[in-house]
Amino acid sequence: MTSKEVVIQTGWNLDNSYARLPKSFFANVNPTAVRAPKLTILNQPLATSLGLKVQALQSKDGVDMLAGNKISEGALPLAQAYAGHQFGHFTMLGDGRAILLGEQITPSGERVDIQLKGSGETPYSRRGDGRATLGPMLREYIISEAMHALGIATTRSLAVVNTGESVIRETELPGAILTRVADSHLRVGTFQYVSNCGASEELKVLADYTLQRHFKDAEDAKNPYLFLLHEVIKRQALLIAKWQLVGFIHGVMNTDNMSISGETIDYGPCAFMDAYDPKTVFSSIDREGRYAYGNQPYIGGWNLARFAETLLPLLHGNEEKAVQMAQEAISDFMPLYKCNWLLGMRAKLGIFNEEMQDESFIEELLSIMQTYGADYTNTFRALTFDTREDTALFEISEFTQWYEQWQERLERQQQSKEAAYDLMRKSNPAIIPRNHRVEAALEAAVEQGDYSVMEQLLDVLSNPYAHSLKQADYATLPEASTKPYQTFCGT
Repeated sequence: MTSKEVVIQTGWNLDNSYARLPKSFFANVNPTAVRAPKLTILNQPLATSLGLKVQALQSKDGVDMLAGNKISEGALPLAQAYAGHQFGHFTMLGDGRAILLGEQITPSGERVDIQLKGSGETPYSRRGDGRATLGPMLREYIISEAMHALGIATTRSLAVVNTGESVIRETELPGAILTRVADSHLRVGTFQYVSNCGASEELKVLADYTLQRHFKDAEDAKNPYLFLLHEVIKRQALLIAKWQLVGFIHGVMNTDNMSISGETIDYGPCAFMDAYDPKTVFSSIDREGRYAYGNQPYIGGWNLARFAETLLPLLHGNEEKAVQMAQEAISDFMPLYKCNWLLGMRAKLGIFNEEMQDESFIEELLSIMQTYGADYTNTFRALTFDTREDTALFEISEFTQWYEQWQERLERQQQSKEAAYDLMRKSNPAIIPRNHRVEAALEAAVEQGDYSVMEQLLDVLSNPYAHSLKQADYATLPEASTKPYQTFCGT
């Protein structure tokens, strides 16, 4: 079967507009072939929405493409160059174990990146082997698809392929390749790279490409590059607010992990918070708590300031005026974030209108939850169904007083109590990817080759606002442990 026949059968319709940008932006490199690729999991609904044929993707030729052993017509494999502030320190980076095949043009005419993660060495591997292990790739699949179901902008996971080869880390582990789907892989770090290494005209080329790819409304803007800055700020303010509303902790908010499109990207040591505590950190490498749950909005603002710095030559010919324009734009971030967060928190409490005391009222609940170690998700779930006895706060006087004030707050709005609780059901997930559940699914898959645990978890996570009976067991907390839960980058 010819490559063209395979493409027609599988439904790949690839182009690579990024490959038409200046050569300094990337390195042409093919995936490294693997010995015995085997399809571990395929996201069939996503495949269908992309115009791909599920049955053909499951064939040998289809799996070879997902493994990088065969390259589809229209693909121009490359590794993107970028830089980044990693824990505050600037570093030159790039795709060290990921290869962008190109963009799938979907039946609706949308253009989305198709990237193979764990597909071998690139010029940016920095002495790494360019490979990924099965556990972290399955973990990204689970978490990214859960985020999508929660209504949070995110990259998606199309498939995970077991390479049939071992990868050496601390021990010998099974290798894997994740096929990641994204609006694009343009990052704050992409702009930092070009700003530091490229000519001024190359920065303009990147900005114009970004506008064409993601912000077509800029055509009517007086200053399209200022428009770009404002739009990226808006998207990040919304994204990080949504993270906070569900207790998601990214874990490594380096500037190279902030997507220009406003998607959650690069799932490494991420996790969801159980007991409410703004200082919660899971990442084994974040020893100072830079990327703790409560710090995420502030780090988002810091990262956006780094993005604004790259755009200064495009904002205005006068540097002083450009700096002023950038500062004014960045000053919008925290008010925008707070507005999104307050709107979401009101919805979590069934509140439709606004009152001046709402923020302090919400903060009071969070303070009580922190003091008594109440589970974040389950507390809001108990309020949603008015089952206070299901919370760690039951019979605590501070919470009882707050609860009475909340009931009075609901009565002061025009909407009925029934409408309020309906809003809460739509705003408070029944379940999140609990860390112990995710670990159990990964252990069964990696250690025993049993994927049923992961499949069941993915099923209940696919509709987190269903509040179904089968989800109840997945809302239970892990057994108490003296050892804090830690996550790792998985590289």
